[in-house]
Amino acid sequence: MSEAEKRGPLAGVKILEIAGIGPGPFAGMLLADLGATVILVERPPSGRPDPLDLGANAIFNRGKQSLCVDLKAPRASELVLRLAESCDALIEGMRPGVMERLGLGPDACLKRNPRLVYGRMTGWGQSGPLAQAAGHDLNYIALSGALWYAGQPGQPPLAPPTLVGDLGGGALYLALGILAGITHARTSGQGQVVDAAIVDCSANLMNLLLSIHAGGHLPIARGGGLLDGPYWYNTYRCADGRDITLGALEPQFHRELIERLGLTGDPAFATPYDATTWPAARARLTSLFAGAPQAHWCKVLEGSDACFAPVLDPTEAAAHPHLVGRAVYGVRDGVLQAAPAPRFSAFPEPAPAPPPARGANWSSVLGACGMSPAEAEAWMAAGVVTVNP
Repeated sequence: MSEAEKRGPLAGVKILEIAGIGPGPFAGMLLADLGATVILVERPPSGRPDPLDLGANAIFNRGKQSLCVDLKAPRASELVLRLAESCDALIEGMRPGVMERLGLGPDACLKRNPRLVYGRMTGWGQSGPLAQAAGHDLNYIALSGALWYAGQPGQPPLAPPTLVGDLGGGALYLALGILAGITHARTSGQGQVVDAAIVDCSANLMNLLLSIHAGGHLPIARGGGLLDGPYWYNTYRCADGRDITLGALEPQFHRELIERLGLTGDPAFATPYDATTWPAARARLTSLFAGAPQAHWCKVLEGSDACFAPVLDPTEAAAHPHLVGRAVYGVRDGVLQAAPAPRFSAFPEPAPAPPPARGANWSSVLGACGMSPAEAEAWMAAGVVTVNP
């Protein structure tokens, strides 16, 4: 295996990423973690405070190469189009129409590279009544229906920040779409546009729940289905204010749970699939778990088939024996971060390079596109490429 191949299964794939926020950069990280060469086209700093400019803490930029380009400068589009000529895919997360106004829309890019897969990351999509409206993760999953079950009756739903929409329904689907597009381009020679809209993709995530709904086990009303109503599929508060989770959905796992809690034979838990018994049984368990700290319940239930886990914060998760044993978390360059995933038996575990400084790789990026040092200097003299901004 060559050194390039050791980078991962996507060694040899080249991605051009136009810097953005949220799901687009995260999709670029996923591809870089798997061995792709990801060229990050960043903008010069505005000079104003920017809380989203995380610098060396931007885990989503690990393993990438950075080129700083003023996209509004004359001839900037020509430079980016030249970069796109040698790439398999492009990632952009602008509002619809912005890339076209910059001279970097799909038509221009595909004209220069007909095999290019042009990945577009938006919340509302490239078309539709809301296409030009601003929004964020919470808005997209609210409209798509993906937020609906994230709560109990009488309470407003609350989802983990960015995980359902931006990342699950955004970055992952964009990365999947890009890889599918590259596979198609390599067999057909034809590139295309991938329209990855969070509202579409988070709705797609609903299909499992919609299957359960169609089967009669998940009503639209919250708190009455197998996954959001039972006492044995819930979160409970312990005596120390910490929380635990139960997921004993199947009968054999429910029996294990009841046995370990010393509740075998208790009539309150005799008919677990009778929804009329859930409120009273949940009250019983609420009282039971509130009587001892989280650590006690870990000793009683963890590692068994009761489908149990404590609720941990990220630093606690990093120290848990199971995650330590699998090397899931680690501190790299002073930043706690999760390792690349998934894992591949044919490749060693990757160790991504840290996030690059803005514009740090200008020489190697331009050189890899066939530019001489003199030509690279000309782009800098023209104010298109910025070095050490």
